[in-house]
This record gives sequence, structure tokens and C-alpha cells, in this order.
Amino acid sequence: MERSVAGGRRDAVVNHREGGRDAGDREAPLSRVSHATYQGERIRTVVVDDHEDIARLVANRIATLIRERNAAGEQTVLGLATGSTPIGVYRELIRMHRDNGLSFADVITFNLDEYYPMPKESIHSYHRFMWENLFSQIDIKPENVHLPPGDLPRTEIEDAAQRYESAIERAGGIDFQILGIGKTGHIGFNEPGSGADSRTRLVTLDAVTRKDAAADFFGEEFVPREAVTMGIATILEAREIAIIGTGEHKSSIVQRAVEGEIDVEVAATFLQRHPNTTFYLDRAAAAELTRIKTPWLIDEVHWTHELIVRAVIWLSQRTGKAILKLTQRDYADARMSSLVAKFGSPGEVNGKVFNILGAKIRGKSKLAMGRKIICFSPHPDDDVISMGGILRKLVENDNDIVVAYMTSGNIAVFDHDVRRYVDFLERLGAEGRIGREKTEQLASKVHECLERKTPGEVDIPEVQDIKRIIREAEAVSGIETVGLPRSAARFLNLPFYQTGKVRKDAIGPADVAIVRKLLEEVKPELIFVAGDLSDPHGTHRMCKEAIDRALAEIGAAGRAKSPSSEGGTNGLPEVWLYRGAWQEWPVYEATWLVPLSQEELRLKIQAIFKHQSQKDSAPFPGGYDEREFWQRVEARNKGTAAELDRLGLAEYFAMEAYVVE
Repeated sequence: MERSVAGGRRDAVVNHREGGRDAGDREAPLSRVSHATYQGERIRTVVVDDHEDIARLVANRIATLIRERNAAGEQTVLGLATGSTPIGVYRELIRMHRDNGLSFADVITFNLDEYYPMPKESIHSYHRFMWENLFSQIDIKPENVHLPPGDLPRTEIEDAAQRYESAIERAGGIDFQILGIGKTGHIGFNEPGSGADSRTRLVTLDAVTRKDAAADFFGEEFVPREAVTMGIATILEAREIAIIGTGEHKSSIVQRAVEGEIDVEVAATFLQRHPNTTFYLDRAAAAELTRIKTPWLIDEVHWTHELIVRAVIWLSQRTGKAILKLTQRDYADARMSSLVAKFGSPGEVNGKVFNILGAKIRGKSKLAMGRKIICFSPHPDDDVISMGGILRKLVENDNDIVVAYMTSGNIAVFDHDVRRYVDFLERLGAEGRIGREKTEQLASKVHECLERKTPGEVDIPEVQDIKRIIREAEAVSGIETVGLPRSAARFLNLPFYQTGKVRKDAIGPADVAIVRKLLEEVKPELIFVAGDLSDPHGTHRMCKEAIDRALAEIGAAGRAKSPSSEGGTNGLPEVWLYRGAWQEWPVYEATWLVPLSQEELRLKIQAIFKHQSQKDSAPFPGGYDEREFWQRVEARNKGTAAELDRLGLAEYFAMEAYVVE
């Protein structure tokens, strides 16, 4: 069977179903979806508030396509991607298969890529990933599943790649291709320098790509240096393409792919030539797009409170002037005259924004006093890394504080730390200070496990427990440094994290129940939650999901008991969001800015030092920042204070930023 394939240059925004939603797939309403575009965007781009909506949009489009082709008696050919980007799509497709009877019996799939060399049974293989996360849970026929070979001898790879291309052609070409975008702009493993005519082949991975994959392999040195990937020409022949970008760490490369010129160094820009490609983004990934970042440069805007503050700060930064020194000419040159007209004069605009920023600053006297507070910490160090300063102030204000560590963080402990602590126990046992026989049995089992362990292999329960206990002891020491008692620490050890692998399970009812139980026990008036936007499928976001669902259940229960309170808080706590180790809230987005003295910042850094397993060289340092966590924190907190100073506000030594949800 032959079908024509897509090609040619993209000359206009194409007509496209809005995610393929139909009456049969409206189980969950989407949050606000932005389809607006302008001529500077060279790929049709859809922006949604919530990354989960992307999964529903793409999955519904796939479901519609499968049903249409089934009705016509034809097979559907899907091109699939791996990793955290499409995992939500696969979970939604599994749900639709289970709940709505969506059948994959007449679906053929071709995956984008595979590491090389890579045995199929390896926990790192995309072959295993796809069977665990999709194929084993739907009714697809095994013979209809195609994945690039990662386990063949090198001499056979070229022929195997040609056979892969031939199999796609025999299937009639790919109907719908899912893509993610890498930090280099790669699609599949088409790294910088990949040509538009490239086909399935063996490639050498870029250093950035390997560094990005280091966490999955428990170290960059264990990441394969090569991969087999579909080529750009293969991808562009798909009739329809959905490329997904989530998280603010993708925002710069997304902007380059959507608004920049076609460039062989950024493979995703070749999608501008495809007539039916849609970029699906959450707000974080879309942050650098012109229509999101500086919409006043494109067209007339409605000047909302938030947009006014953001625009004036942007103008101050662009001109290098303090806010109160901005002039009519500054506003006119930046196409912001309408903002001045709204208020009557530059001075009125300047004064309004200056006062708004000043009102965000909250010293100790303006913080909570004598209240019940829970600080939810995804890992056993996020609390002091992100909010060690305010924790100290809240302690001094006589608040009743619980620090709830949501996961054990045990995968982020090096094996050599385990050996060191086991050696310590062996020495205690040898001196008769603890039970020698049990100590030797434990030590023998641990040493044997670590000797035969391969990189990334799941630890035995005993090793997982030792790593958990190491993190717990460090966490207790950290909160004691800021003045909290040991009893303030609660270790929830949520089940979703207990896979022993980097990739976690989805948040389930058991996770939510544990969080809800703590909330109902403590009855906090204020809670702190990690609001990290870096990775929508990372531990921080997943922990926030568990908290959100627990609060929703408590709120629903409260409304059921007191229907007249509909629309009220029903006793729910105020929620303050803090950021992780990699970013800080920008000053325009922050609700509150909490100043730190030199002594308070020093104490916060001392608390971070207590997490010795994460010091010097943490297993998952994040991003491409070689600095230790305390160094990032120091620069981040001082940087926020310096930014306020540059805007013309009062000068502080350091600052933490929070958003009230």
C-alpha cells in the first residue's frame, strides 16, 4: 500500500483540528489554550497553561486518527518518541484503551531512536521503555512494533538502518509523528550538523545530549556515545507532526526553533518546512516566545496588572535605568506609549510599579507568627536550599513548624557513601559496641551487591534503606541548624518514588492519602510547596501534584459538610510556592520577597552543608551548572537583592522569593 507523504516549504499557518478533540473525548476540560500566532512564529504553536493538557490534546488527536482510519478499513502508522516528554501522552492513550475501548490492533509503530550499543533488556533501553510504558498495556500486535536496533554488531547497523527505512515505506509512511526537543534543538538524535536529507543511521551524540542524559545513567561517563536515529528527511515525510516542549529549561531552544532561521545546527528548525507540524508547549516552555515574553512589541495589548509590572521591569532592565527614571522617550522607543497613555504620564506608571515592588518586601515582622506551618520538601534538602532563610525567621516568630520530606532521596546517594557508613558500622561491631554478627551479615550483603552492581542498576532493599537513612540523618541536622527540633522532621517516603530508578511511577491514591493524612493531622494555616517548573515530570512537580490532589480532596470534603461555604477556603491553608536549586522566581512574578541579612544567609549555607552526601559532587547536580548547591543559592539570593537595587528600590544583602498560589 502506498500513500503520498508530506513535504515542501511551510508558507502559511495550516488549518488543523484543535488537538483532535471530539464529543467522545471530553472527560476532562482543558485549561486555557492559546492558539494565537503571528508571522514571526514559523511553526504553528499551541500554548497551554498546564503541561497535562498537552498529553490530552495529542492523545485525543491520535485517537481520532486511529478511529478515522479504522472506519476506513486502514491501518494507522505512528512515529513514537521516548523519555519524559511523551510519557503523559502514553498514559492517556492507555487510559483511553482501558476506559473507552480505543484499539491499537491495527496500529503500526516506528520509534525514533535507540542508544548504541544497548541490549534490549537494559533498564536504559528505549525498547524496554516502550514496552513498559505503552505496548504491554494496549492491544498492539508485537509484529507491528518497530524499534531501531541497538544490540547488533556495528558491521550490521547500516544494513539494519536501511531495512528500517524500507519497513516505514512498506507501511505507507508515518501518519503521525511525536517528537520532543532536546536542549541542542535535536529531534530524535539528530544532533547539531545533521542534514535535511539524513536518514536512519548511527550517529555520535553531542556532549550536551550526553550530559542531559547523565541522571538516567547515574553518571555522564556511563551514557553511550552513539545512537541509532531516524533522520530528518524520514521525520519530515510524516503526514502530521506533533512536537512537544515542556519546562522552562526548554524555553530558549523552543524560541530558536519557532522564531529563528532554519539552521543545520538546530535540527528542529527544519520543521518549519513541514506543512502540518504543531508545537505543543506549556507556559514555562513558551516563556521566551515573543508573544509571551514581550507581547507589546507585536500588537496592541490589554494592560493587566501583571503585564504592567513585567513590562516596566523589562524596560528598566533594557535601558539600564532605575524605574523612577524612565522617560516618555524610553516608553515610546519600546512601543509602550499606550501604557503611558493609560496612566497619563511616565511618572504615574513608574510610581505605580515602584510601589507594587516595594510592597512585595516582607521582613520578619510581616511574616507569620504563632501559626501552624508545614514545609513540604520533595527531597531531604530542598527545604534548606530553597527556604532556609525564611525557615529561620519563622522559627524566631514562634511558629509551630513541621518539615515534611516527601521522598527518601535515596537514589541521589553515591555507592561510596554507603561503603563508608557500612565500614563505620563494621568498626563499631568489631569493638563490640553493636551486634557484631548482624552487622557483618549486613556488611557482607551490601559489599557483595555493590561489587556486582552495574551503572544504574536498582539497589537491593538493604542498600536503598541505608541511602534513605543517610538522607534522613542529614535532613535532621539541617533543620537543627536553622533552629528547629529533630521532632519537626516527618519522612513521608511516598510510594511513587520507591522504584529505585531515576524514572518514577505516576502519583497514585496512596501518595495522596499520605499527604492528606498529614494535612488533616497538623491542620496547618500555611504551607510551603516546591513550585519548580524545570521538569514537568520531575520529582518536584510530582510532589506538588500529590499536595494539590490532597488539598482538593480536603476542600471537597469540607464543601460536602458545609455546602454554604462554596467558594470559600473551607479551612484550607494558604500556599506559598518556592523554587528548587536551579531557579528563583523573577521579581515581577514573586508575591513576596523576603530579605536575608549576611548572618541569615551564612546560617542557611551552613544548613545546606549538613547534606554531606550532596556536597562537593552531587549525583544529580542539575543543568549545566558545575557549582555546588550552596554556591548557587548564594548567587541566587544575592542576585535577587541586586536586581531590586538596580530597579531603584532599597538595597538588601540577599533575598528569597515566593509566590502565593
